[in-house]
This record gives sequence, C-alpha cells and structure tokens, in this order.
Amino acid sequence: MSGKQIKLFLVDGTPGGLSTAEITNWTGHVLTAPRSQLAELLRRPEAARTGVYLLLGDDESAIGDVRCYIGEADAVGDRLRQHHREKDFWERVVVITSKDTNLTKSHGRYLESRLIALATQAARSSVENGTAPGAPPLPEADASDMDYFLDQLHIVLPVLGINAFRSRATSLEQIAATDSPIFRLMNARSRVDASAQQIDGEFTVLAGSRIVAEWSATGTAATTMKAYASYRAQHQKLVADGAVSVTDGVGVTTRDIVFSSPSTAGAVSLGRSCNGRVEWVSSEGTFGAWESRGLAP
Repeated sequence: MSGKQIKLFLVDGTPGGLSTAEITNWTGHVLTAPRSQLAELLRRPEAARTGVYLLLGDDESAIGDVRCYIGEADAVGDRLRQHHREKDFWERVVVITSKDTNLTKSHGRYLESRLIALATQAARSSVENGTAPGAPPLPEADASDMDYFLDQLHIVLPVLGINAFRSRATSLEQIAATDSPIFRLMNARSRVDASAQQIDGEFTVLAGSRIVAEWSATGTAATTMKAYASYRAQHQKLVADGAVSVTDGVGVTTRDIVFSSPSTAGAVSLGRSCNGRVEWVSSEGTFGAWESRGLAP
C-alpha cells in the first residue's frame, strides 16, 4: 500500500481542540471540535457547506464505550445548532465536507447511508440513528467518486482517534499490508479455541472464536484483584452487548473484537491471566516471536 500524507492543523494550537485534517490530492476536508468549541466551529466556512457529520460521546454502557450519531445536511451548521439543543449525549463533533464545494444533497445522503452501514457493521460503537436510510441512486461516476471519498475517510478518521468505521481488511492489498498470520489460543479443559490476528495495528480476536462462558478467577493481591476485575468487566460487557454469545457453557464471539493487547485478549478468552506474547501461537511460532521478526538478536 502506498504512503499517504495527512495534514493536521490545530486551529488554536491545542491538542484535542478545534482541528482540521486533509489528505494531499483529496478534495475532502475534515473538521473536528469538542462540544465546548461548537461556537467557534460554526463560525468557520465549512459549517455553511453541504456535508455529513458525526456526533460522538463516551458512554461505558455503549459498544466500545462510544455512542455515535451520523447525519447529513445542506448547511451542516444549522443542523448542529439543532442537535446542540436536542441531543445531550455527544461531546465531540466531526464535520466532513469538500474543499471544492462539489458535494450535493444526494452525495451527502449517500455518504450518510454508507457511514451508518459501515459503523453498524464495524460494531465499534453504539449507533444512535433510529433509522438506516438506503443510499439514494447516483450516476455511476458519482457513486464511484463517493466510494473513493469513503476510502479516504477510512484513513484520515483513525488518525484523529475516530475508530467507529474501522473493520477487518477485505482487499488483497490490505491483507498483504497486514502481514499477520492467524494466531490460536487453546485450552481443552476450558473448551477455549480462539483465533486472532494483528489487523491494521490492532490485536483482533476473530468472529467464531470459542472463549470461556464466564470470567470467575479471583486473586488475593490488590493489584491482581484490580486486574481481574477489569478482565471480568470486559467479558461481561462483551456478553451483554452481544459480541459474545453463551451457549452450552461456551462463549462464542459473534464478531471481530479488538483488544488493547494480546495479553488482555488472552485473559478475557481464558478466564485467567495470560502472557499473550507467549500463549498466542501460529504455525510461525508465538506472537512475541512474530512481533520481533527482523530485529537483531
């Protein structure tokens, strides 16, 4: 995969404040701000353009701890003023427009429909939209342009820390770039047989993996008890939101699940602490050995 140059500009010089993002030779433009800076965002010219927007809010009860609302408007700023009055859950807004102002209402509706579908499929956040509108018919060339537009959003949004649309690599080019074998974690006594892969820099337990149905390990040291409580809470949340289905005393992952590390993935899967770099194994060896490939001894 060829490299990409992304231009980030911190408008007020503050990380996490009003910011813009662009990709060289792409007509799209991304503007993001915390809710506390909505007034500053609305004074910018992008707020008067046709585009799509995301409203994001942290919520421990949501999938991935994030709630996401996706919308479109002829003048994005007018719709954001309405949402500021009517929706309380969001803490950050993302406005997606075009630098050449060539996005039409139909383009916006197409992007909105596709983004809702992608967010639902990725299952990294709770999508707050009450409906999932179908994509409007577009001329073939316009639909191709909008699909390319979405491809670029898949690149720029994660750079801004927005992962609601990230999903498993599907194209041969993406899979080659991932360069990760499938790792397995097995324990016959616990009926665990899980598969995982390093995808786009994230350790991901794959759909269809068998893990423990319940996390019940305990510890005596304060640090151990704290860690176990965290693993137990993660396991319980995955069961509660449907990412893990429990049948006949076995948990089965219903979708790909991203973890912060192979050790956390292993612990949640096994029901005990786990050294993920040792216990996740592929035909090429342990995850730790694969991770260290190419390094001098």
